[in-house]
Amino acid sequence: MAAAAPAADGVPGPGPPGEVIHLNVGGKRFSTSRQTLTWIPDSFFSSLLSGRISTLKDETGAIFIDRDPTVFAPILNFLRTKELDPRGVHGSSLLHEAQFYGLTPLVRRLQLREELDRSSCGNVLFNGYLPPPVFPVKRRNRHSLVGPQQSGGRPTPVRRSNTMPPNLGNAGLLGRMLDERAPPSPSGLPEEPGMVRLVCGHHNWIAVAYTQFLVCYRLKEASGWQLVFSSPRLDWPIERLALTARVLGGALGEHDKMVAAATGSEILLWALQAEGGGSEIGVFHLGVPVEALFFVGNQLIATSHTGRIGVWNAVTKHWQVQEVQPITSYDAAGSFLLLGCSNGSIYYVDVQKFPLRMKDNDLLVSELYRDPAEDGVTALSVYLTPKTSDSGNWIEIAYGTSSGGVRVIVQHPETVGSGPQLFQTFTVHRSPVTKIMLSEKHLISVCADSNHVRTWSVTRFRGMISTQPGSTPLASFKILALESADGHGGCSAGNDIGPYGERDDQQVFIQKVVPSASQLFVRLSSTGQRVCSVRSVDGSPTTAFTVLECEGSRRLGSRPRRYLLTGQANGSLAMWDLTTAMDGLGQAPAGGLTEEELMEQLEQCEPTPLSSSRSSLPSPSPRTSLTSLHLASSNTSLSGRRGSPSPPQAEARRRGGGSFVERCQELVRGGPEPRRPPTPAPRPPVGLGAPLAPPKVKLNETSF
Repeated sequence: MAAAAPAADGVPGPGPPGEVIHLNVGGKRFSTSRQTLTWIPDSFFSSLLSGRISTLKDETGAIFIDRDPTVFAPILNFLRTKELDPRGVHGSSLLHEAQFYGLTPLVRRLQLREELDRSSCGNVLFNGYLPPPVFPVKRRNRHSLVGPQQSGGRPTPVRRSNTMPPNLGNAGLLGRMLDERAPPSPSGLPEEPGMVRLVCGHHNWIAVAYTQFLVCYRLKEASGWQLVFSSPRLDWPIERLALTARVLGGALGEHDKMVAAATGSEILLWALQAEGGGSEIGVFHLGVPVEALFFVGNQLIATSHTGRIGVWNAVTKHWQVQEVQPITSYDAAGSFLLLGCSNGSIYYVDVQKFPLRMKDNDLLVSELYRDPAEDGVTALSVYLTPKTSDSGNWIEIAYGTSSGGVRVIVQHPETVGSGPQLFQTFTVHRSPVTKIMLSEKHLISVCADSNHVRTWSVTRFRGMISTQPGSTPLASFKILALESADGHGGCSAGNDIGPYGERDDQQVFIQKVVPSASQLFVRLSSTGQRVCSVRSVDGSPTTAFTVLECEGSRRLGSRPRRYLLTGQANGSLAMWDLTTAMDGLGQAPAGGLTEEELMEQLEQCEPTPLSSSRSSLPSPSPRTSLTSLHLASSNTSLSGRRGSPSPPQAEARRRGGGSFVERCQELVRGGPEPRRPPTPAPRPPVGLGAPLAPPKVKLNETSF
């Protein structure tokens, strides 16, 4: 309680009900009767006036309470009239103060008002909900090594764990866990075994990674999403996830669909069957930490910032590792894999030549272009124009550098031998460029200075980029996204802001303000305009998300759909229809978060200054940089705290316990004067099905 230190004679005792009590709340005087303040039993005021809480009086003898007087006015009015009149005060602030004063009838009414427009079935964009899967009992106790996949020609020691995750008391996944702890991650930080760490999708398939196992779902036209594969329980936490789901009846048979998981330098690969089940292909070793894991066609690619690249080919079933320059970014388009390196060079690999070149133990990595200033290439984006002649496509490449430059280079099909030509240069960033995207209509770049986004509109003639009038500035905005300073915010690889979407369509950023947030904001990558916002239907924090471009059904008039997939801290997965949101684009509020929404999000965390050094590099993703969050010099510390104690989980506090109907019935039965002793700060029950919400965490500022 925010009561001041006791005064020598400042402890009031029992008095007549009609006694006038003078209060000084945050410097503003209020006068009321003892009966008005104490008609709710066991509240802050009844304890204060009975002497159970020591008081401090001002120079006039009024009892001093160090709280917000603006919010106190409607609270006092409720005590007088038993009617709620917010008087322009924000609902969350009023609820917080009512909980502090222990006014249970007011708390119940405010909670009911907040939930009038909420439903466990979500809003119109809510498309589906997958409950937590069953925790696998079968344990994978040994790693199979295939041929030369061993590090340096010698078997790599297998890490074994004699511990298992704890039983957290929920149904499904968490109900099957044993009462032990999960193995620590390579960073040494504890893991949450039941939360979704990574989500990825391809065509009509989804892969979801938990701490020690992964599951795959397939969308069937008639029956919806079906669980088709669950891996054995692994001895190590999953840090990277990749999925490929090619069309049925492909030339590679069972290897048309594969899923891979990695941690440290180890990569585990499975083949998936369309009707369910899967088989392990093998374990491969890169020898250095895997920073990126993805598929190019049916080739599994693993890269590291140290400059090593590993490739597994589904045709030759061969794993090949080759050294390149230190890799800081990458992208893939068609059969081309491009690598941006710290020496300013862009290298390319034609994956169609893998089956032939691997026999010569050579990946045929060739230098495509070198930056004129030899700045490190920290972000890459490749755009293949529509084929305009028998010679092939124009290849357009946009890249960002460590000095903040943005360049566009073009490769003409008739001049393949001469290499790409520099087309445009922009020097609008003063920090390293961390993300870049060149699409049909826009050029988008993001720098390390608080995720500052700059966009340009692109002019094209017959599908090819044109200098008349060329790229013109379109928008400038920032994306606010805070990461956990102590590692409890989930896997950073599963919280990539984007941009997401096909290059011939509008793309979006996904914004999660704080690690424990249950609300996400979807914004256009070209202008920053808000498309929609989604909130988890079960109140559980969102720990991972991605966007899936899903194929349309065979029915007449159907079209491909775009879905936002959100993984929750309790192990569930929710799906949101972004196609419908994009169709109603003009209905959402313009711009990003309002100040009120931002403050509501920041209430769930405790911002702290950024530490002087960073212990690890961020993981790259397609069209992103390995050094996207590397420089701490561009970050500033957040300041300011809430001036009063509060429960550790604001979202859970607002939701309270019990269903909406049960609360209404309880309010009707209890009337305005409940006889049950209330508590100053009610907390939600921890029974079956309660959301698993982590406590407040300290944060570093990494992007605005």
